[in-house]
Amino acid sequence: MLGALTLLLLFQLAGEVVVQFFALPIPGPVIGMALLFAALVARDGVPDNLRSAANNLLQHLSLLFVPAGVGVMVHFARLGDEWPAIVAALLVSTFATLGVTGLLLCAFVKRGKGQP
Repeated sequence: MLGALTLLLLFQLAGEVVVQFFALPIPGPVIGMALLFAALVARDGVPDNLRSAANNLLQHLSLLFVPAGVGVMVHFARLGDEWPAIVAALLVSTFATLGVTGLLLCAFVKRGKGQP
């Protein structure tokens, strides 16, 4: 388990290094996750110890929302001042995500049926 967690942290570190080196506007953990995905695809599967560690992390995922909740409460007055922009961003991003997901689903269904 310790080795799998170390591997996850090393890929996150690699993502942070890539972001800092190339000055990318993408979070380092996202780049690290993409690198981990590429490594797992090249390896043709997920090792059992990594799968177990990831499942354990997912079981306790709710604990990772505590810092975000604390941040919301600390900046509650600011949220009250900027609520129209926050609501607009939430609505636009939700509908954009739904639209892109629908378009991708249609494309994948056509591709699965053998249509171009």
